[in-house]
Amino acid sequence: MYLDEVKTILIDVLGLGEAGRGLDADSPLLGSLPELDSMAVVTLIGALEDHFDIAISDDDISASTFETLGSLAAFVARLRAE
Repeated sequence: MYLDEVKTILIDVLGLGEAGRGLDADSPLLGSLPELDSMAVVTLIGALEDHFDIAISDDDISASTFETLGSLAAFVARLRAE
């Protein structure tokens, strides 16, 4: 549901450009994209919060949230539904 929007934000935050266009729901993120370091995660969280008007607490964040693009989009969808 939010996959395309999350993908666009991820590409913008990480500066992936055309290389990020091939990402899909099953694309691994954390540990697979060298650009997604701890500082980029913080920036990405802020961008997601701003774009989707959500608040992400530290307790909500886990490695599984950033496992794939699909898991990140599902996380956003869950927070938007709350």
